Amino acid sequence: MGKLTTHVLDTSQGIPGRAIPVRLFRIDESRTQVTEAVTNHDGRCDAPLLDADRFQRGTYELEFAVADYFREQPIPTSEPPYLDLVTLRVTLTDDAHYHVPLLVSPWSYSTYRGS
Repeated sequence: MGKLTTHVLDTSQGIPGRAIPVRLFRIDESRTQVTEAVTNHDGRCDAPLLDADRFQRGTYELEFAVADYFREQPIPTSEPPYLDLVTLRVTLTDDAHYHVPLLVSPWSYSTYRGS
């Protein structure tokens, strides 16, 4: 049974990315919002973005609103911010657990398929 989870790590400080809004969109003939969440104290969403009941194979975009998070941090940033929304497009091809972490700083980001 498939599911989609995520978490955010602030690589500039080595801490979880707390209180970061995350929106999930399904991409087909249009871009349709599926859900939204906010990361908790551990940088994770409290529930899967897609659980077994709502999981469908297909292409999705995870959108992380990181600008306000970095404005509140005790680290140098720019105004306007270099990164505002980080969008990751992924394709879910089988009924598995997909974990999509975001590793982010005010100046860069990366991701991978986690477990």
